[in-house]
Amino acid sequence: MRYLLINILFLSLISCASLSTTKNLKTTSINKIVENSYFSNIELDYVYKAKINVNNNNIGGLLIVKKIKKKHHRVVFTTEFGNKIFDFEFNNNVFKVNSIMEQLNKKIVINALKKDFQLLIKEFNKATNKFNDNTHFIYQTTLNKKDNYYFINKTTKNLDKIVMASKHKEKVTIYFKNKKNNIAKNIQIKHQNFNMNMQLNYLN
Repeated sequence: MRYLLINILFLSLISCASLSTTKNLKTTSINKIVENSYFSNIELDYVYKAKINVNNNNIGGLLIVKKIKKKHHRVVFTTEFGNKIFDFEFNNNVFKVNSIMEQLNKKIVINALKKDFQLLIKEFNKATNKFNDNTHFIYQTTLNKKDNYYFINKTTKNLDKIVMASKHKEKVTIYFKNKKNNIAKNIQIKHQNFNMNMQLNYLN
């Protein structure tokens, strides 16, 4: 009986353990829409010089993100000579692979890219919890059964980063740098549990 109680207490402590993203931060329950406006302008083609590293293999080219209509984006990655590396479409909750090069046509890679770009382009996100650190308001949202934390800079009001996490572990971090006119000129996507990273540099 004593062994059972110890185990229950231990599991309870694990379930209540704080994710490092929000560890020791006071939380407040809220009902708020958090906006990510970096890919929201339907009149713009967002073109980035891109480098993707998958399992220590570097793939370089141009990434084009186009908002077609509300909740509908197309994401195309090409070589600088115009050959397609992949072509994805996000329409409401429907994800479509229009094409992808053979070397990347693996379920684990496609799923990782899908989640990365969903997080990158999703414009309106319902937050249920709010945290504060010294420099940011941190809003907790949910997508695909994962918690996502939006870091809004207290001074600039800009979205500085997004952290995707499971219950106890950070999975992916997206950093937005050099923001101007709702465009993040430098974006870095880092995976903590999978050997894939992405660097995007905006082309005027």
